[in-house]
Amino acid sequence: MFHSKVIVTLKKSILDPQGKAVEQGIHSLGFDAVSDVRIGKYIEMNIDTDSKEEAERMTAEISDELLANLVMESYSFTIEPVKE
Repeated sequence: MFHSKVIVTLKKSILDPQGKAVEQGIHSLGFDAVSDVRIGKYIEMNIDTDSKEEAERMTAEISDELLANLVMESYSFTIEPVKE
């Protein structure tokens, strides 16, 4: 079994109004050194397979078809074996 962690974010060319609002909030707290805040999604899932390659394939397919809108978003993921 493998544990997959997927991070979905807006592409750099897409405006992120939520990220901008959070950035302004951070600045209002006095953290002026923070910039370029982007908001995304974080998804974790277990995949019941013995093959890391199969877990990677399944994670990519699920991300392509369900988790990310590939017109506006990109994603990255990591796969780790589940320690039982």
